[in-house]
Amino acid sequence: MTASELIAQNNLKRDLLTEENEKYYSNLLIYIRTKLSLSEQQSEEVLMEMLDHLLEGQQEGKTARDIFGNDPKGYADEIISHLPEEEKRNSFKFVSQVAVNLLGWFLVIRSIAILVIGQMQEVDSSVFIIPSIIILVLIALLVRIGVKVIFSLIHKSLFDEKSNDKKMMVRAGLFGSGGFLIVIVASYFMRDFGPSFEFPWIASLGVGAVLLLISWIMKNYELKEKK
Repeated sequence: MTASELIAQNNLKRDLLTEENEKYYSNLLIYIRTKLSLSEQQSEEVLMEMLDHLLEGQQEGKTARDIFGNDPKGYADEIISHLPEEEKRNSFKFVSQVAVNLLGWFLVIRSIAILVIGQMQEVDSSVFIIPSIIILVLIALLVRIGVKVIFSLIHKSLFDEKSNDKKMMVRAGLFGSGGFLIVIVASYFMRDFGPSFEFPWIASLGVGAVLLLISWIMKNYELKEKK
C-alpha cells in the first residue's frame, strides 16, 4: 500500500483502540510523523505494524504500556534509529508551503501598510531586487528554523504528563511573531541599492493573495493525498 492508503487505514483502525491506548499510540504516531527526515512510506508501514500489534494485544487485555513499555519516547527513538531517511524533495514540499504562505502574508501586510501610510504621506513603493532577494533568503531561513523549533516543542510535550499545551502554543506563537517581526524590521531598515522596479500596493496585494491561494492549494493537495 502507498503511504496515503496506510494513513487512511491507520485513521480507521485507531478508532478501535481504548482511550488509554489511543493516547499512548497517538503520541508515538505524532512523534514519528513529525520527523521530516524519515521516509514517509517506511514510517507509515512501521506505524501500521505497531497499531496491528497493539490491537491484537488489546484483545488479550493488554495495554499499550504492557506491549511497548513505560518509556514511549525511548521506544519511538529506537524505532526511528532503524528507519531510512526521506527523499529531500518530500520534506522540501512542506517547508516550501510554509515559506509561500509567509511570503503571501508579508506582501498582503506590505500592501495594507503602503495604502494606510500613503493616506498621510507619500510612500515610495519601489522594490529593490538585491535587498528583496536577501529578505526572501531570510524568510526561508526563519521558516527552516521555525519548523525545527515548533516540532521540538511538540516532541518535548508529547511524553511529558506535566506539559502545558497553552504554554507550548504561546511559545510557538512568540517565535512565529518574532520571526515575522524580524522580516518586517529588516525590510524597513535595509538600505536600498541596486536595480529596482515599481511595485504598488495593489500589485503587492494581488501577488500576496495569489501566493496565499497557492499555499492553500498545496496544503489541501497534501491532505487529500493522505486521506
